[in-house]
Amino acid sequence: MAFKKDFLWGGATAANQIEGAYNVDGKGLSVTDITTAGAPNHPRYLTYKVNGKLEKKPSAPGAGLPKGAIGAIDSNEYYPSHVAIDFYHHYKEDIKMFADMGFKVFRLSIAWTRIFPKGNEDKPNQCGLNFYRKVFEECKKYGIEPLVTISHYEDPLYLSEKYNDWQNRGMIDMYVKYAKTLFEEYKGLVKYWLTFNEINSTILMLTGNNNVEKGDKAFQHAYQKLHYQFVASAKAVKLAHQIDSNYVVGNMILGMLDYSLTPDPKDVLATRQLMEQGVYYCGDVQVKGKYPTYAKRLWGEHNVHLDITQDDLKIFEEGKVDLYTFSYYMTTTVTTHKVNEIVGGNFSSGVKNPYLNYSEWGWATDPIGLQNFLEIIYDRYEIPIMIVENGLGAIDELSEDDKIHDDYRIDYLSQHIKAMKTAVNNGVNLIGYTTWGCIDCISAGTGQMAKRYGFIYVDRDDNGNGSLDRIPKDSFYWYKKVISSNGKNLCK
Repeated sequence: MAFKKDFLWGGATAANQIEGAYNVDGKGLSVTDITTAGAPNHPRYLTYKVNGKLEKKPSAPGAGLPKGAIGAIDSNEYYPSHVAIDFYHHYKEDIKMFADMGFKVFRLSIAWTRIFPKGNEDKPNQCGLNFYRKVFEECKKYGIEPLVTISHYEDPLYLSEKYNDWQNRGMIDMYVKYAKTLFEEYKGLVKYWLTFNEINSTILMLTGNNNVEKGDKAFQHAYQKLHYQFVASAKAVKLAHQIDSNYVVGNMILGMLDYSLTPDPKDVLATRQLMEQGVYYCGDVQVKGKYPTYAKRLWGEHNVHLDITQDDLKIFEEGKVDLYTFSYYMTTTVTTHKVNEIVGGNFSSGVKNPYLNYSEWGWATDPIGLQNFLEIIYDRYEIPIMIVENGLGAIDELSEDDKIHDDYRIDYLSQHIKAMKTAVNNGVNLIGYTTWGCIDCISAGTGQMAKRYGFIYVDRDDNGNGSLDRIPKDSFYWYKKVISSNGKNLCK
């Protein structure tokens, strides 16, 4: 059985991690444009001015500025998004390489500030609209279906300052106007849309940080931000269906599966409740169209008081997503007991699982966890599923003959595709798979280039040096065989 004939094989990227050209053709500043480079043991920072003085604070994807701060670029800092891999000027070359691999789908995001530089303009920036039209037309030329993320950790800096990182209803209207512009502009060119990338990361960044305790005011901020984003997402879904009945609109969840370290009932309960808070909460609202019963418990635990209206709850029901999509990289282990070995990665920290291997970034390799997650999610929601991020970040070395022999990446992806097959044969309606960073790009977590995911090597380093030349890796040719055989041929 395994995959259907029309299974969507492809790869995934994000505008702020590949495009560059941060101030070209009328683009405005986004929050990521004031986010510096980092390293595994050194955070990325947001740079800004308070009373005219340059300051910075540790950042994470989706994080906002302190209240009253004005985002600013510090000439002494390096900002990887400013050039990234310059997809803006290399998109034809890159899409051709995706086509050479046989891509059926290419997941990418739109930079909000290319369309509305500040976010509040009456009319969109025509140069920005034209750029993405050319990208989509190039995809269609090769028979590649675009899968477009509307908001991928890239809020306009002006709006983030004005509305304090989604703490005001005004942000909803700005997002809906932006989404409406995209739906109307690219009707006939784009079929698949995702509203917010890894929307649950807002909560996971708090629950994965042992320094943020229950009741901390950060939870009030996070849950209110999520509520307004839920409203914005539901309004966008409803609008998309009104504009084009062929549109398929999905959510996008950071797929994190938690295991109980022991059979202690306290561990089992803690694990279930962590899954409810970190993963199911967002999926339940966006797929089922209502807050789950355990939401009141979560709000009570964290002293959260939300601005919710009856109209909000009505739009939840009217704007349920058609498709559940998620990223999957690793699993975590939970216990209420004191332990010595702690690991961390991808906005989480937890107990080391003795049955799994870990990367140098603290990410566990767990393909069985992917099968488990797929089956749990499909049983819970019973709508089509796509895996829109999955991959291995590693340091790739050029050999003497200018090739990249990345067997470790092939091994990782093979194991996960096998897990996908098992889940599909067990009844999961999985319709597509886009590996994360099909071409090397800036890491969202660390801002590095050294942490590479792609099938295509890009000559650029962590300091912004390099020719930007593109070189196919061994995994490029392997994935081409996987796609042409519809997942049957996983041999190196």
